[in-house]
Amino acid sequence: MCTVLSGHSTSRRRSIVSRLAHWCFLHRRRVVALWLLVLVVTVAFSRSIGSKYNESASLPGTDAQAAITLLTDNFPTASGEGDQIVIEATGGADIRSDSVRSPVDAALTKVAAIPGIASVVSPYSQQGAAQISKDGTIAFAAVNWKMKAADVTKSDARKLIDTAKTADGPHVRISLGGQSITNEESAGPGLSVAVGAIAALVILLIVFGGALFASLMPLLTAGIALFIGTSLISLLSHVMDTPSVSSDLAVLIGLGVGIDYGLFIISRHRSAVKTGLSYEEATAQAVNTSGRTVLFAGITVCIALLGQFALGIDYLYGLSAASALTVALTMASSLTFLPAMLGFLGPKTLSRRERRAQTEKGPVSDDAAGFWLRWARFVERHRALVAAGALAVVVVIALPLFWMRLGSSGAANDPVGSTTHQAYTTLSKGFGPGYNGPFQLVTEVKSASDIQAFDTFLAAAAKTPGVVSVTPATTSPNGKVALAILYPSTGPGSQQTVTLVNTVRDLAPEAEGPGHPAVHVGGVTPTNIDFSHVLSEKLPVFIAIVVVLAFLLLVAVFRSLLIPLVAAVMNLLSVGAALGALNAVFTWGWGLSLLNVPVAGPVDAFIPVLLFSVLFGLSMDYEVYLVSRIQEEWHHRRPAASHADEVRANHFAVTHGQAKTGRVVAAAAGIMILVFGSFLIGDDHVLQEFGFGLAFAVLVDALIIRGLIVPALMHLIGPANWAMPRRLDRIVPNLSIDAARASDSR
Repeated sequence: MCTVLSGHSTSRRRSIVSRLAHWCFLHRRRVVALWLLVLVVTVAFSRSIGSKYNESASLPGTDAQAAITLLTDNFPTASGEGDQIVIEATGGADIRSDSVRSPVDAALTKVAAIPGIASVVSPYSQQGAAQISKDGTIAFAAVNWKMKAADVTKSDARKLIDTAKTADGPHVRISLGGQSITNEESAGPGLSVAVGAIAALVILLIVFGGALFASLMPLLTAGIALFIGTSLISLLSHVMDTPSVSSDLAVLIGLGVGIDYGLFIISRHRSAVKTGLSYEEATAQAVNTSGRTVLFAGITVCIALLGQFALGIDYLYGLSAASALTVALTMASSLTFLPAMLGFLGPKTLSRRERRAQTEKGPVSDDAAGFWLRWARFVERHRALVAAGALAVVVVIALPLFWMRLGSSGAANDPVGSTTHQAYTTLSKGFGPGYNGPFQLVTEVKSASDIQAFDTFLAAAAKTPGVVSVTPATTSPNGKVALAILYPSTGPGSQQTVTLVNTVRDLAPEAEGPGHPAVHVGGVTPTNIDFSHVLSEKLPVFIAIVVVLAFLLLVAVFRSLLIPLVAAVMNLLSVGAALGALNAVFTWGWGLSLLNVPVAGPVDAFIPVLLFSVLFGLSMDYEVYLVSRIQEEWHHRRPAASHADEVRANHFAVTHGQAKTGRVVAAAAGIMILVFGSFLIGDDHVLQEFGFGLAFAVLVDALIIRGLIVPALMHLIGPANWAMPRRLDRIVPNLSIDAARASDSR
């Protein structure tokens, strides 16, 4: 049996949140001092210890991982970072002419002397004879480091670039490729963060009526959390495999949610002050209502991010832990540091004009009015049409998702003027695009017959359609492993390359015959293909875990089954629309030039997982903020009378709750869109994908899903929105956000 609950019990959790706000307000000097102390200590400790980022991913049970393990254990020079110095003869010169060879030989000799470099294979050596193009205009030198790319410092990579480029001249053009070169050239998200923060400040000033101090508070709250967060992420890299992009992604996520969390709380605080509450009581009410929204939304984001541990891929552990840590810090700063700062600001959360109006006219109610009330009434009047039409639009936007192609971005996606992109295009011109993504063919050697069988396989592989060439086998120093390099005719991001990897793997047992160790196909491209395959297999389980946990949390928050169910479905639609648009732009190439994206290609394999984690949580921000305000109106207005009265009360609650939150939700969405969209300005392809996906998802979620579909469905569902089975109600903990029951905050 179900009942429509009025929910007039006051939870212990609510009193704790309210007392926390009061305490932070009254002891604001201690709170701010503590945050500043933590900031100084973590930043100083991080600077002294440094970072230890790791770009590698362990994929147990995959063929690529088997190749990596054999190389790491037996072939140290082949398991380290490999870069290329690409040489192009210009002005009609040949790559072998003295005008080209002389400066190149001199530069390569200097490169070989750089500390940390294990070997340099010159195109002029016998071993590198195949490193000269057929037309004699392009060649490359293979540079092998003793360490992995993440351990090559930017200064060492810069030394390699500068040394190699000493060969530049009238007849020589040098460019360099490789992960360590990419890492050195990456400018980081600094410009994007600055642009996003300035854009957010402009919106905050508009929303807060020109109140400068109130507008700065969300930025300050997010900023202190981000400085601490990035320092802790640097320390985290020493105890957990953490890719270097983790810090940049954490900044992107933390800046967006941190500013939004501050916006929610300060908006409620300002409304409470305008109704006549004291600054302390207004702060307590804001934290006990909007602060709870921040708390539950932040927990949901963290659950979604940490749910990536269920995928069993260590590369994602550091990414998810870093992002979750940053979100947790922004949540903590919003609930403690911000109330303390509100204590310092006092009346300055209002602009001079607003303070003058309050003095002249006295307290004002926060009743819904204006554009947002008209919008909400339009949704109420046309609820069936609005729900159907808006759903159709979202589904259409999501359709490209079904043709999504996962892979890995590389130098082809780097800025056109970068040396890595120049190296990519030059190699493609001289040798074909496959030279940018070679396969490593690896096998164990237990007898002379194993080498013969491996040579037989290499001969068969060289004749396979789609293969340009295969190098002769090289045996490891300990004689236990043999390695050959296969160059495909297609680039790393091509679907034909994926097919070729599978073809070569299937060919090995047949070509070698029985009784010989397996041949493993590794290298960056096959590893990325295996990574995509593993993710695709485990993604449904991950999605199910996150959706179920978020559903259970919302059941406890809203004491309802239908509201969490609708929220879960809507959040999935929001993510689907974002991924559909992401595929249309980054894979199909729609609007690339408008978005500062160099070329189309597959979407990075981990992006959908990370986008789902973050978007599912961010969507919950707006859901909890919107529905909690609707729930407040419901508990204020719900009559203990007929069903018809309850239907009218539900319509009133949905309309007025939507109208009262519309301005803030629109502002919060605008801030997130600008913050996330600003990452399209940078040159990091991964951040461009992530920023676009988040910005587009927020646009769809705030405008279509929370602005149209959710309120329309709540109108259609009626009082059943608030129905909860009695037996379930006794079991589920009460985590309600209803301000009407927060008597201790008044």
